[in-house]
Amino acid sequence: MKSFDEDAFKAVHAQGGQIVSIRVNPSKTGQRTTNNEQLERVPWSSNGYYLPERPSFTSDPVFHAGAYYVQEASSMFLEEALKQSIDLSQPIKVLDLCAAPGGKSTLIQSLISKDSLLVSNEVIKTRVRILSENITKWGAANVIVTNNDPKDFQRLENYFDVIVVDAPCSGSGIFRKDPGAISEWSENNVQLCAQRQQRILADVMPALKEGGVLIYSTCSYSRQEDEEIADWLVEQFAVGSLQLAIGESWGIIETVSAKYNSFGYRFYPDKVKGEGFFIAAFKKGQVAESIHEIKKHPSAPLRISAPLRISAPLRISAPPSTKKNTEKVTAKEVAIIGSFLSNAGDFVFIKQQDDILAIPANIADDLTLLQSALYIKKAGIKIGSIIRDELIPAHELAGSNFISPSVTRFDVEKETALQYLRREEIKIDTEYKGWALLTYQQLTLGWIKLLENRINNYYPAAWRILNK
Repeated sequence: MKSFDEDAFKAVHAQGGQIVSIRVNPSKTGQRTTNNEQLERVPWSSNGYYLPERPSFTSDPVFHAGAYYVQEASSMFLEEALKQSIDLSQPIKVLDLCAAPGGKSTLIQSLISKDSLLVSNEVIKTRVRILSENITKWGAANVIVTNNDPKDFQRLENYFDVIVVDAPCSGSGIFRKDPGAISEWSENNVQLCAQRQQRILADVMPALKEGGVLIYSTCSYSRQEDEEIADWLVEQFAVGSLQLAIGESWGIIETVSAKYNSFGYRFYPDKVKGEGFFIAAFKKGQVAESIHEIKKHPSAPLRISAPLRISAPLRISAPPSTKKNTEKVTAKEVAIIGSFLSNAGDFVFIKQQDDILAIPANIADDLTLLQSALYIKKAGIKIGSIIRDELIPAHELAGSNFISPSVTRFDVEKETALQYLRREEIKIDTEYKGWALLTYQQLTLGWIKLLENRINNYYPAAWRILNK
């Protein structure tokens, strides 16, 4: 393998230790003063930083507020792959196919325009909750979270401008980070993973537009899961391989596949400050000037499609079963909601049972379309429910980037913030009564309701900090 230094590779694994890196949320970090300028930057990420040591993230209210995401540095190179392969300033539709726990989805969301749409999908049902939680904390509205098998996207032929597939793999790239993964690795598992990767890609490729971009990545060093998958993609789909520019000092190794000279990018922990990673980018159906000229397979690309069905009712987690599921939001209710949002006119409002959802107006038609083909777990922002002309606000509204600045806020010290995050009783010296946001360093943590003799804590029970 090109530029592979076996001795250095073994030495860095023998040394052990972990590289700790975070990626800050540009939509939230502008609200506070940070010391990021004192941290070492991840060179291929505009918002990525290395930490000198691993702190207790659980004990940091800023983490719970969604101001940053703990992400492995090598995988942040997805930013460069996206920036170099598509115009991110234009409205585009992006699918993150294997999205949980949410690192790549939150990265993508920070890069795309507000008029773009991100579909963040996770096939494993038990992992969807943490994905939805991280998307909620990120504060974005233009993300739809789905729980579907890749084959379900065959109904959406030529729909997405970009598809990101961070494929399940044999995991050899994370041996330093997770030594337990060594016992699970085998040559047989590599072959099984390669077959699964082909199945995933074959199932989802029909959903990519002609001229659209596919970004494929793994945390494996195995050629069968990396360069050989790139050659397989060329053979099956006549895709063009995209060559990406990399900084000379970055330590990233550019490789070329054996059969069709497709470009790939390898991250070795003895050469980069990060874990093992592989990434490659492709353009479907055409070869642009920036794409390496490759020999294409003479057969027509594999196509899997099914008719797209369109139906009206919104489906969140379960099909509508009562009339209440499609009940319209009244003008009076919209007026009540409007006082909580900074730009209510940018949304359409839909009532799902008793909950009111705010959907960005520019993706409302897409949501109507997608709900007929996919199992949607989260869309837009859950505003809350209205009871006797009072909005009972949802936590999603508190964490969103669209909460009105006129909503009452109480900024507290770290100990009070942690008490709140543990769903303990908190005290605030004020005469104010009613709903308010609790903040730490001007970053929103969630809702409280101040009553005559107590303060009710509305932090989600499922998210509470369990340890002291």
